[in-house]
Amino acid sequence: MELNKLGERTFWLPHQPENDRPMLVLLKGDRLALAVDAGASAAHVEEFYAQLDDAGLPRPDLTAITHWHWDHTFGMHRAHGLTVACRRTGELLAQARASLADPAAVLALKRSEEHIAREYAEAGIVVALPDVVFDGELLLDLGGLTARVLTAASPHSDDTVLVHVPEEGLLFLGDATCGDPFDGWRVDEERLRALMRTIEGIDCETCLLGHADPLGKGELLGYLATLAG
Repeated sequence: MELNKLGERTFWLPHQPENDRPMLVLLKGDRLALAVDAGASAAHVEEFYAQLDDAGLPRPDLTAITHWHWDHTFGMHRAHGLTVACRRTGELLAQARASLADPAAVLALKRSEEHIAREYAEAGIVVALPDVVFDGELLLDLGGLTARVLTAASPHSDDTVLVHVPEEGLLFLGDATCGDPFDGWRVDEERLRALMRTIEGIDCETCLLGHADPLGKGELLGYLATLAG
């Protein structure tokens, strides 16, 4: 899987459906580099960093987490620099770490999730906690780039975080537009409409989702309107 470039300062490793690995992104500021999401495993993170090294790009100083689900966070223990998450994400990861301290729980998880079983066929699961926790919104000056990291309502998870980069016209949504995997992937229409209002109010041209290629803001809102009823 090869690193892609979007604009002059945004680099992304595409999602990998075979293991349900999400897109990983690097934003290269003049002073700091910010990654979006920490990947499904140490192997996922190392693949991303190898691509950055080959391209002569810096490894991240900071990594913003869009939500707590395994494919976006189980590589956090190998993240370069500091990890940044909202308070709710930290709480949910603490619960996951406590649960997965039991080997029986790890075995049950692998049996119930084929992608986790494939990703961790020869590795143990490590759940790390974020280094920096915020409430509401965090503004990061990367040098020539501003990353606005904000919590948002979403049908996918109650710890959803978006990353808006106004200078690049970009909005990173993780899996915010998906249904709830713990409720049969049901899409709560009220929370979906709230998310749509948030997207509509953000000045961006391109939206990046965890498990899709980049798409235009209008295209995304049009698709979400069909789900909202």
